[in-house]
Amino acid sequence: MVREIKKLRQRYFSYNKEEKMEKLRGFEIAKGFEQSQINLPVRKTKYSAGYDIEAAEDVVIPSFKKGMNPTLVKTGLKAYMQEDEVMMLYNRSSNPKKKGLIMANSVGVIDKDYYGNPDNDGHFMFAFYNIKEEDITIKKGEAIGQAIFQKYLIVDDDEAQGERIGGFGSTNQ
Repeated sequence: MVREIKKLRQRYFSYNKEEKMEKLRGFEIAKGFEQSQINLPVRKTKYSAGYDIEAAEDVVIPSFKKGMNPTLVKTGLKAYMQEDEVMMLYNRSSNPKKKGLIMANSVGVIDKDYYGNPDNDGHFMFAFYNIKEEDITIKKGEAIGQAIFQKYLIVDDDEAQGERIGGFGSTNQ
């Protein structure tokens, strides 16, 4: 068993010449939030797929009215990952029923090259609509969603050469 664990660790962690762990994937505090006492995400159980993400500050999410934009809830976080990985942002399963919160984009997609971009340092947020009749207040430190890292595949003839030049919505699509 111990030998199997060591093999798994060698497989998932690579070390540089100085015997320090090379960063594979994880979370950091985004610029501008260094003094905000942001908690880095954790999994609550050993079989949880998602890392629980908290709100970086108090925010009121107004009751939905036709034509309004979603409310962006700041996390104060950025995420780094490998070249063939993506981080997906998912709503908490209890949010729609208990708080009336649904994600405007259903699932948030955070690409590797979003990390450290010049517009916002890679700070990712959750975009919520509130479908309740009353405004909903999210408190700083309250769990708002989950982040899951995943591998992705590309097609044989993929020739993508573009580079990210900004943050949220920077592809102008």
